[in-house]
Amino acid sequence: MANKESVKPFKRHFEYHNHLLDDATKEMNEWTGENKVVEIHLFQMFSEVFKTHDHDAAEALFIVGTRETTPSLEAVSVTPVKPWLFSRVFALLGVSFFLLAMLFLVFRSNNAVPGMIFIGSLTVPFSLMMMFFEMNVFQNISVYQLLTVFLVGGILSLVATMILYSLIPSGNGVSLGSAVIIGFIEETAKMLVIASFINRFHLNYIFNGLLVGAAIGAGFAVFETAGYTGQYGLVTLLMRSWQAIGTHTIWSAIMGAAIILAKDRHQPVTGSNMVAPKFLRFYILAIGLHAAWDWNAPFAVLNILYLQQWLLIAVGWLAIFVLINAGLREARTLQGQRILKKTQLG
Repeated sequence: MANKESVKPFKRHFEYHNHLLDDATKEMNEWTGENKVVEIHLFQMFSEVFKTHDHDAAEALFIVGTRETTPSLEAVSVTPVKPWLFSRVFALLGVSFFLLAMLFLVFRSNNAVPGMIFIGSLTVPFSLMMMFFEMNVFQNISVYQLLTVFLVGGILSLVATMILYSLIPSGNGVSLGSAVIIGFIEETAKMLVIASFINRFHLNYIFNGLLVGAAIGAGFAVFETAGYTGQYGLVTLLMRSWQAIGTHTIWSAIMGAAIILAKDRHQPVTGSNMVAPKFLRFYILAIGLHAAWDWNAPFAVLNILYLQQWLLIAVGWLAIFVLINAGLREARTLQGQRILKKTQLG
């Protein structure tokens, strides 16, 4: 009896937090147009990561997006996404960084430092980008297009950021007001580049927006981290590397999906889309996450084991899971409409 009584507080605590999670996903899901709780099954989503996959399976993922390899709408998979290749990309880059670090530490080779900076900056953002590439169930963006967005889009977003910084005083980035301005500048710069690539490639699906946004955010993150590491040393690289799981790549992915949500299908992104509630809510969320990340909050508890960063990472990924759910819902709806149309014509 005593054991059962002692378990009750933990059970109530778990149920309370589960209720909060359901409320949060339902609220965000309403932003996408559906009034339902989004169930998050992490183990199911990443269940393929720990299974064996041969080279043919990996190569099949890399050749999608061409005229011959883009599936028809009827052939698009609408089952829950289960990415796995990104983990192999992460392992490859991680091993490469480790070998370069050994070259530097054992043989005192300073020639290894540029490689460490590049690979260390690349590992997490690029792996995340590959995860979104796998999750693009429409498979209508090729690796060549993706690398173009990653490199050119990442650099263009930095250029746009510098232009906005020259026009808008941003302060030191530590105070709340300054952090909000910096969040607004950098997320707006990336948003403009994301919108331009969505128009350039004539993209129309939520998963496309997630991928293009992630690619531009990843490019931004890689170049920014490499620059900061050059200024402040390898400790900065290590800190920013693990934190990259919840910063620019996912913030930009959120905005990319929101742009698709706000625009009319098969129509280009316009200025009116940028003031639509479906976009503005997620755009403000991205700015808020960025600002809260930079803000030196006056609460000591948030500094314990990087609690502030972990909380923001959790909120960012919560939005990503909601948008993944919206993307699958969109694919199912489009397939249903196509079947209905064929039935009517038949």
